[in-house]
Amino acid sequence: MSITTNCVVAKSSPKKEGLRALAFKRSYSLNNGISFSWLEQTWSKKPLEQGAIKDADFLLLKRLGFKSIRLPIAFTFFESARVPAEEILGYIDKVVKQCHRYGFKLILDYHDGKLTDASYRAETLKIIDLWVKLAKRYQYTNANDVFFELYNEPPHMDPNVWKDAIYNIVTAIRKIDKTHTFIIGASNYNSIYELSRFVRLADENIIHTFHFYEPFFFTHQGAEWVGNQVATTGVSFPYNAENFPVLNPKAKGTSGEINYELYKRDGNEQSVNDKLRIAKTWANKYDVPVICGEYGAYNKYADVDSRCRYIKAVRLALKKLDIPGMLWDYNGTFSIFAGKPLMGNLPGCMQDAIGYKASK
Repeated sequence: MSITTNCVVAKSSPKKEGLRALAFKRSYSLNNGISFSWLEQTWSKKPLEQGAIKDADFLLLKRLGFKSIRLPIAFTFFESARVPAEEILGYIDKVVKQCHRYGFKLILDYHDGKLTDASYRAETLKIIDLWVKLAKRYQYTNANDVFFELYNEPPHMDPNVWKDAIYNIVTAIRKIDKTHTFIIGASNYNSIYELSRFVRLADENIIHTFHFYEPFFFTHQGAEWVGNQVATTGVSFPYNAENFPVLNPKAKGTSGEINYELYKRDGNEQSVNDKLRIAKTWANKYDVPVICGEYGAYNKYADVDSRCRYIKAVRLALKKLDIPGMLWDYNGTFSIFAGKPLMGNLPGCMQDAIGYKASK
């Protein structure tokens, strides 16, 4: 299969009709969504033994008002770990059936890829090969209920290289499946800033996505996998001069030192609103649907009240902008629960943050 360098684009403001209107309708059905951490846990020694989604999880999510589930799957990792493809597909098949049974929309997300500027030709072909298999397997599912997220968080790479890669991926899958809605984002880890410079593909049946963790200084404080830039912990939201921590010495000389000073300006609801508006402005420019595919805060060091205030601020800002949102995550290191996912472990402030209203 050859790799083309042509990236077809559409007019900037065509009328919403046909497939475009359908993509808009489907995007709104994904609102109040959440990711389930399981098949993307590449850091776990035995990720497949950490527990699949159980019926009790679906019942709890339904009770809390969630409507959609995003299932990240580290296909490349499982391949390198020599886990049989049919085994992984068997797990996915079960989740597809569970979502249908309990009335959830489902996003199948290609997670943890190895795409870079240097490897994009070979990796694009690998991604296409995998998605062709997935499309053939799931093309018969209801396209109103099952979505294909073609590649999670393309890294910091040449935007034109990413556009070329995703164009080829979309073109190849459309030869198999012409009905399911694809979800794609911009490079630099689905950045809102890269999205603002992205030129949409001509395919009308696409929902564009971005991930929102601004201010990163707060949402990823202490995250070991990020590095010294987020070494400063004890950061509250919104910014409070009275309890603002001293800069961790490890963060000196990194972007974390800059972000430390900027947090006085960025650590508030208005900044969250202003930054999310970047994505809305871009979506309006092209008249295309957009969703916030991930938002949340690392739960190891941020205090629960700050996390609640932050999640509520983002949720309400998205609602104001009419952008569907999906939390990261249900049961991992960004979990909304204080312990195992149980109603009794969901703090009162988090119930308010996610918009849960107990029935009388």
